[in-house]
Amino acid sequence: MTYVIAQPCVDLKDRACVEECPVDCIYEGRRSLYIHPDECVDCGACEPVCPVEAIFYEDDTPAEWQGFYQANVEFFDELGSPGGASKLGVIEHDHPLVAALPPQNREG
Repeated sequence: MTYVIAQPCVDLKDRACVEECPVDCIYEGRRSLYIHPDECVDCGACEPVCPVEAIFYEDDTPAEWQGFYQANVEFFDELGSPGGASKLGVIEHDHPLVAALPPQNREG
């Protein structure tokens, strides 16, 4: 089991979770953040600091965002397990699920 970053993060990328993660397993794509499922230690530190409630324990991901579990896993298919996000910076692509979304309007 692992944590999942879902649609509320798309085009926002607040990064509070990145600062809180003790194992540096939250990677930044072009439009969203992604949790590496093999590097995450399931500590849960990221979940409460997310200002838009985009992070869920895998089994608690709302039905409408279930596809984001697979997106978080498959984002790393080519990347592998670099062993830390901070040394990579922004990865200039996103999972196709995220890339296909229309721009997320954040204005209220």
